[in-house]
Amino acid sequence: MAGGKETPRQKMIGLMYLVLTALLALNVSKQILDAFVAIEDNIQRGSITQYDRGETAKGSLISELSSVTKDEAGRAKAEKIKKYLGMIEKIDKNVGAFIKYVDEIKFELISKVEGPESIQTAKPNVKEAIVWKKYDPKTPLLPARLYLQAIQQKDNFDVPMHEIVGSEISKVDPTKKGTKLWKDYNSLRKSIVEIAGNYKEGEKNTWKVKVTDINDYKDFQDLAKKIDKMFKAPGNKVNPEDMEALVSIYQELTKQEFDDHHEAKNIHWLGRTFDHAPLVGALASLSSLQNEILSARAKAVNLLKSKVTTGEFSFNKIQELVSGPGVATSGEEVELLVTMAAYDSDKNPVVTSSTGSVEVKDGIGRIKVRAGASDMTVNGKVTVTNKSGVPYTKDWQWKVAVVKAQGSIALPEMAVLYRNYDNKVVPVVAGAVSSSISVAGGSSRKSSWTDEGVKYDGYLVTPGNATSVTITLSGKDKDGKSKSYGTFKYKVKSFPKPEILDAKISKSSGARIALGLKDSPLKANFNIIGGEITIGNDQPIKFSGSVIPASAVQKAKAGAKVVVDISYTGTGGKNSMQGVLTVKP
Repeated sequence: MAGGKETPRQKMIGLMYLVLTALLALNVSKQILDAFVAIEDNIQRGSITQYDRGETAKGSLISELSSVTKDEAGRAKAEKIKKYLGMIEKIDKNVGAFIKYVDEIKFELISKVEGPESIQTAKPNVKEAIVWKKYDPKTPLLPARLYLQAIQQKDNFDVPMHEIVGSEISKVDPTKKGTKLWKDYNSLRKSIVEIAGNYKEGEKNTWKVKVTDINDYKDFQDLAKKIDKMFKAPGNKVNPEDMEALVSIYQELTKQEFDDHHEAKNIHWLGRTFDHAPLVGALASLSSLQNEILSARAKAVNLLKSKVTTGEFSFNKIQELVSGPGVATSGEEVELLVTMAAYDSDKNPVVTSSTGSVEVKDGIGRIKVRAGASDMTVNGKVTVTNKSGVPYTKDWQWKVAVVKAQGSIALPEMAVLYRNYDNKVVPVVAGAVSSSISVAGGSSRKSSWTDEGVKYDGYLVTPGNATSVTITLSGKDKDGKSKSYGTFKYKVKSFPKPEILDAKISKSSGARIALGLKDSPLKANFNIIGGEITIGNDQPIKFSGSVIPASAVQKAKAGAKVVVDISYTGTGGKNSMQGVLTVKP
């Protein structure tokens, strides 16, 4: 701006412009820089919280390992804990290496800006010192603690960009630290997910997951679709209980690699992040990466910890439980009790019952009892033991109301009956060997059909001209005696008119008109005889069959609306309708 083949006057004007720009920047820089300092401090505190989350879960497993019993079940549980602790150690080794590398970048940036002496000594809680705690190999997952307010040159823009990206944001220098930072971040995303998702559970289930790098997506919904497709790819077999956590980890560690930046196109994430970033801003961005990794590590550790029971009682699985009355009369208030039950998948409870057969699986006792002629009460005991082998027993009881045979009618397609249509009706009668219906206000005939893969045996009911139809349900018991199970009244409505399914016509290819019932469970076919199409005030142009030729809309402009009158046959006989088509180029 102030160099090259310019006149002295132009050079002076350019120099004054630079000075003015710098002064304007200084006017707002203190507020912005102080904001970066506060953000980075909060991120550091958040990283400590995420570190503690992971350590607490890991500590629970270690504590559980020291308290398992010496019997066969205890030894099996000890092996299980050791397996998951080994997986956590692999994750921690990779996470620790990343935390250390990011800290090294931070310290090098500060050293080049503030001088090597500024990072030589750690002085906890001293506000004149930049380093409050250095990286410690004894706690490899805990980042160094910095106090950015003590940095004098907070607004240094050159060093972060030069050391991490290079001289140009449009091309990341492969020799700079950003290249390894990006590669390590994506590799860590892959390793955390794969370590947490690949393991053997019991004798039958071997869970497998292999992920690839997804760093290009249109939006959040597109990213979610790509991640879901990757996890469900052939060769992957993800534990359904792990899916939500694994997807969340991968999603939260995913960044758009290339995107637009101001007026520049296809700029790498490194260039977008560290372009003109002041030193404190760059340090905050680096701390944010550490925080994200520690958050993902905490989720993975807690996921693995959930596979093992901890506490006085052994619970590592949950199951919803609903209890309530087995029968109710019309108008009666029904109360349901809904809760979540926890159980130990390694040790089922002991369940007894006063009658019937008992099977215990997945922490739940399944009792099968055949109902008699009158109401019955089933009771028994359920026992669990704590980790010391001490039993804890509770009595249980359940009442079963035995009801007399009764019937109902199910309409799988509709809640009303339609005139000029064969309405499908399926009679259901409990306690009878056969059923039948009689219709007042219409006619019926027996029929069988398949809908959504389910076969039905019932009746086709066709209403007459009345406004309602009454159906009487009857059934025969095993002795051949007939009994009425109720009378049911239905309103009758006219059969709905069809709509044009694709209301567009092309100037180059015309249109093939198809009619149907949108948003309706009714199934009906319509055959188009022909019709005519009208453009503005022009004379209608006739057509035969379902195809309207392109020549019919040559005079119409793209985007214009044209009226079409259609004659068709189908349910209810011959009929006509009018619709509107939109002209496409």
